[in-house]
Amino acid sequence: MKVIVIGGGPAGMMAAITASEKGDEVILLEKNEKLGKKLYITGKGRCNITNDCDNKTFIANIINNPKFMLGAINKFDTSATQKFCLDNGLKIKVERGKRVFPESDKSSDFIKVFQKVLDKSNVDVRFSTEVSKLQIVDNKVSGVFIGNELIKCDKVIVATGGISYPGTGSTGDGYKFAKDAGHNVTPLLPALVGINLVQNVTDLAGVTLKNVACKVLRDGKVLFEEVGEMLFTHTGVSGPIILTLSSKINKLQGKLKLSIDLKPALDDSTLDNRLLRDFEGNSNKEFKNAIGDLTVKALLPMIIKESKIKPDKKVNQITKEERNNIVKTIKNLTFDIKDLCGISSSIVTCGGVDVKQINPKNMQSKLIKGLFFAGEVLDVDGLTGGFNIQIAMSTGFVAGKSDIE
Repeated sequence: MKVIVIGGGPAGMMAAITASEKGDEVILLEKNEKLGKKLYITGKGRCNITNDCDNKTFIANIINNPKFMLGAINKFDTSATQKFCLDNGLKIKVERGKRVFPESDKSSDFIKVFQKVLDKSNVDVRFSTEVSKLQIVDNKVSGVFIGNELIKCDKVIVATGGISYPGTGSTGDGYKFAKDAGHNVTPLLPALVGINLVQNVTDLAGVTLKNVACKVLRDGKVLFEEVGEMLFTHTGVSGPIILTLSSKINKLQGKLKLSIDLKPALDDSTLDNRLLRDFEGNSNKEFKNAIGDLTVKALLPMIIKESKIKPDKKVNQITKEERNNIVKTIKNLTFDIKDLCGISSSIVTCGGVDVKQINPKNMQSKLIKGLFFAGEVLDVDGLTGGFNIQIAMSTGFVAGKSDIE
């Protein structure tokens, strides 16, 4: 069987390798000048390959259409991805949150593994080759066009990625192919991305907060909460817990607020006692000079302003009510959410080819015989921690291994 794989990211490379290993004649078409271009920049160039977790935990970290992934993760799980690396000479390590990285901290070493296996598998890899459209006759795929040139085949695997980081070649080609074939494409939204705030936080840009709790609220009701690390940017907030929250709120309507609890380990009463102790040791100091140990220095002006206490007021003159204001501010530093940062800067794309029209057992289209989809082009996305590359590996493996039905 002659197979064409469109896209040389992790899903496409995995699909090409798996198809070749089962005896198919495989051509991998990549419009860039090299493979895995987006992989080079993932995990800040370190590449979080997968997560060393069980299948139940993996599914719990998929935001959209987790049930669709059940079959694929059972056929090629996170341990299979790790074995693929180790069997092909890549040393790996497991870090906090069970995140798996190359021991070298170089994403290029993960890409070299693919290149090595592709060479060994006799896959015909063609660079700078952009597919313009698919050839579909009588509801069956029969080839792809490179400009006006037709390459005939029996099976096409579309693994073109999303539309995030378009500079890496992710420009939404696969969505066009899917629509042309009669498939529905769900709305494309940013996922795992920074959040812009209404308030001006430029002065806080670069400030990192560790061990804080972040809540997203609508009409006073807490919708989501995450605990961990975040940072301020020139336009809002980012960092691990913010990226997670962004994927959970990207479909929500209405005015949303972001509340930061700077001391989640302390309840109001314990924090008040801590304040009292600090104040007793600094009773003659001005308020602005007595709260330096409460949080990072850059946030102090905001806490002073929000607590509505004059900065030069002597600590021994601060009332219990004013102290309560300080506690409330520290436990509930609130901002208005403007919107999410753009999809071009999001780590992954939320939305894609509607999985209701894809068979989860083999990744084949339910509409067009011989047409398969894998990776980010599908309407499946996960949280940070190696889950999105694992989606690509699992769906790529299944699409490559499956016969036309």
